[in-house]
Amino acid sequence: MSHSMTVRVYYEDTDMAGIVYYANYLRYIERGRSDWVREIGIDQLGMKGGGVVFAVRKIEAEYIQPARFEDVLEVRTTLDSLSAARMVMAQEVWRGPDLLFTAKVQIVCIGAAGKPTRLPAELRLLQS
Repeated sequence: MSHSMTVRVYYEDTDMAGIVYYANYLRYIERGRSDWVREIGIDQLGMKGGGVVFAVRKIEAEYIQPARFEDVLEVRTTLDSLSAARMVMAQEVWRGPDLLFTAKVQIVCIGAAGKPTRLPAELRLLQS
């Protein structure tokens, strides 16, 4: 399962050196994951209404090359692994043929009390 989306770099995304501020890559990949979840039919508002939300448990990131103002980037999201309690997403940010950023993001679900809970059944069905 994979997903791709584009994002344009705006002036507000850059730092004083004119390159994308490092934390903004996390925003870009969050959008990619959110779009992927929506695309496969998971209703996050419905989950929240039921007292369950997604949470990032762990992230490993590598910054390879900088993006700059007005660049058009492609955020690629792939399901790397899935269990009943967590999923790991592999994410990349590209500018044309150039790989700029990679991340492995571990996602879990937590209930209303802040305790871990199982992933939604729709996601667990992807294991089949």
